[in-house]
This record gives sequence, structure tokens and C-alpha cells, in this order.
Amino acid sequence: MKRRDLILTAVLLVLIGVTMGTLFALYTVNEELAPLAEVRTTEVRKGTEPFITDEQLERADARFIFKKVAESVTPTVVYIEAIVPLETSIPEDENHDLEDDSFWDRIIPRRARTVGSGVIITDDGYILTNYHVVEGAVKKGLKVVLNDKREFSAKLVGVDPSTDLAVIKIKAKDLPTSIIGESETVDVGEWVLAVGNPFRLRSTVTAGIVSALGRDVQIIDDRYRIESFIQTDAAINQGNSGGALVNTSGQLIGINTAIASQTGTYQGYGFAVPIDLAIKVAEDLIEFGRVQRALLGVSIASVDYSRAMEKGMNEVMGVEIIGVERGNAADNAGIEVGDVVLEVNGYPVNESNELQQRVAVLRPGEVADLTLWRDGKRFSKEVSLQMLESEPIAEIRIDDEPMEVEEIPEGSESFESFREFDAGFRASIAADKRVIVSHVYKYSEAWNRGLRENQVILKINDKKVEDLNSLEELMAANFKDNGSVTLEILNEENAKGYIQLKQ
Repeated sequence: MKRRDLILTAVLLVLIGVTMGTLFALYTVNEELAPLAEVRTTEVRKGTEPFITDEQLERADARFIFKKVAESVTPTVVYIEAIVPLETSIPEDENHDLEDDSFWDRIIPRRARTVGSGVIITDDGYILTNYHVVEGAVKKGLKVVLNDKREFSAKLVGVDPSTDLAVIKIKAKDLPTSIIGESETVDVGEWVLAVGNPFRLRSTVTAGIVSALGRDVQIIDDRYRIESFIQTDAAINQGNSGGALVNTSGQLIGINTAIASQTGTYQGYGFAVPIDLAIKVAEDLIEFGRVQRALLGVSIASVDYSRAMEKGMNEVMGVEIIGVERGNAADNAGIEVGDVVLEVNGYPVNESNELQQRVAVLRPGEVADLTLWRDGKRFSKEVSLQMLESEPIAEIRIDDEPMEVEEIPEGSESFESFREFDAGFRASIAADKRVIVSHVYKYSEAWNRGLRENQVILKINDKKVEDLNSLEELMAANFKDNGSVTLEILNEENAKGYIQLKQ
């Protein structure tokens, strides 16, 4: 073969190869012939290393620190609007307008707009907020406005009334996200910033200190409520709910939830859900649609000075077990009534709500290492936690139709008589002659200790309750002798428990 022919053949083969390679590449990137799928993962950023060290903080000017933290955190906090049905009661002296009002309400339901805040926890649009911010929202009634003024419709992912938390979702990508800190490392007296939208004032930042930890202020109306709030004097007002409480390293340490006020506005006392609990709830809602809550299976009461002395303790500490449910986690681990829980996984617990929170951040199936006090000695037990099978959460109403109210027919009342008790509840005699709790006054001693309507009172300090007279006599005698009473109750699921009431 001639030299020229060899060269032409080589060139031709190269051209054929380039052509084939080009055609193959075009074919594989054609979306119709070979569609590509984008793989995304939802991830919550958790930060253990602060972007400002303690040494830097000591040398830095506080004004510079707050400015830097505000710049970092503000883009991660959103403004939330929820449209809810407006439910109003008509005064008795205006009954003549009832028929017309009801007619027009059915044609054009009256609505109200509530506002609050939320914190972006993933870059693909999951937002953590308070349950009471989104509670009752109608279909397509949730709107989110970002710090850069972009607006999105939001959908509800899940709610947890027992912690007053909820997760909503917007369709967005590459959003700025909060760096999740650890509320375990928070100390009283350290500086914090609250970021939210009080009184519709967008992206407001206030500063204060951590005033207290583990506060139980009885603001969550739920039978399984968990309250162990971070208290702060950073200004928090209406509209701050669901916003961020961050430390001087810009890490999210709490979700602002409530204020203590006699006027309805800021008076120096604000409360935030600790982020260790909040983020566990959020991750459960995102993954499962509801919270997977661990169950220890006990009734508890904080230890006071007199009880500590009776137990032979050198100081007031721990939470006493006053009831153990048979077949549940604590019972299986050999925990007994009268034991005092001192620590959970190495963390001291000195109040009932602290023990509840320590268990609540764990998952069913995890093992909790409890340090206990019994018969004058400390010892440890490992408890494999079970699942709390709570009642189904009522769905948030998403239709636009007015609610139907079913009236109780005449003659259906099951109570023959009732009697009021100073601890804050009313007891009645049911049709089957058992003594039943017919009403509990909110925030009373009975309410705070967990007594609820329709629970049956079986015994007081191991003595059977026969009727209202025996209930009154036993309570009076035990209050006089001991300063407290222990009720053995039966709830609506026929599970026994114990509730201690103090004078």
C-alpha cells in the first residue's frame, strides 16, 4: 500500500472514531433517550464547632459579635402567615341575628390571618415552627416569606402538640439553613439572640441572656405535654413564635415559643423549646410524619426536702417513681415504686419535666442508662425504651366548610352529683357508681400534675375510694398528715397510673 493511502486511511479512521464518539455522547445526554435523575438528600446541619471560639469572644467587642451573628442567622428565619377560620360566639342579646349570620357564614366563611416565624433547617425547604402558629390553617392557607422577600406556599408535614412544634415544607432549593447547636451546652447567664417577626415587623433581632433552664410553665394543653423551656430575657412578643434563639456562635439552641406576661406583651420572660428536643421532633416528623416517642412507663414526682430526708439522701435531688406500669420498659428492667432517678445517660435530673425531656430526646428501642437511688444506695440500670402509643393527632382542618357541632342529647348526662376539691378539680359519680374526674381547672395543682377529665379515681394512698365522701375524707386526712396525696387513677385506655397532689 502506498504511503499516501496509509495516511488517508489513518485520517479516515480517526474521523470515524471522532464521529462515533460524538454521536454516542449526544445520545447519552439526550433527556428523552436517556433521562437523568437528580439525587438529593435532606440533611439537617448540626454544628459542634463554633465559628467564633471562646478565646475570640473574650477579645471581641460585643457589638461586633451580635452584628456577625445577626448577619448569619437572619436569612434562615422566615415569616409565616396562616389563614384560619374565624370562630366567634354571638352574645345572648343578639340572638335575633343568629339565623342570618349562620346563613352568610355558610356562604362566605369568616377567616382570620395569624402570623408567626419559622426556622429553615434543610436547604430543600423544611421549616421548623410552633404548632400554634399553623394550627387550624385552611387548605392552601400557609404562606412563607423569606428574608429576601421571596414568597412560597407551604404544606404541612407534621405536628406534635405535646411539644407545640410543627414542620412545614416549601418547594425551594439551596436555601440558607440554620446550624443546629446543642442545648445541653447552654448555661445560665450566657448571651443569646432571638430572631423573628414580632408584630409583623420582619427580621427583628433582640439580645438578652439565658435567665433559667428547665422551666415548666404549663402552657401546652396536651395530656402528653413536655415542657423544659429555656428562659431568656431577650425581647419576645407576638409573632416571635417559631423563631430562632441562637447563641453567640450563631448556633440554633431553641425555638421561641411563649412569653410570661400580664399584658400580652414582653415583660422580660420568654421561653424557647430546647433544640435537642425540637430537632428530634422535627426529624421524626420529616421521616415518619409523626413523633416516635420513647416510653419509660412510670408515673413520677419531683423529690422535695422532706422526701429526700426520708430517703436518706444528703441533698435534694432526683425524681421519684410513684407508679410503674406492668409490662412496660421500667417494669421489665426491674425498676420499683419508690426508686429515685438521679441521672439519665449521665445527665442529672432533679425535676419531673427534666426526666420527661431526657426520655423524649431518645427513640423507641434505644437503651437509657438510669442512675437510681434505693435503700440508701446508688446503682445503675439499663432500660430498653418502648414506643408510646399515643392517641392519633386530630388532623388540621384543611377544608373550607364550617364545622358541624354535635349537641349532647337531653338525658344523656352520666353524672348524678359532683363535688369541688381545693386541688383544682371536680369529681362526680358516674352511672356505674365509680368516682370520676368530671372537670380539671387549667393550671391548678391537679392540672399541673397531670390529672385530666374522665379519669377514674380508684384509691388514695392505697385506700379504696368508695364515693365522694370517702374521697373527700381521704384527701383531707392525707393532706393534714403528709401534705400530699397519691391518687391511683384509671385513664380512658384502662391503664392505671399514679398522680401525686400537694397542698
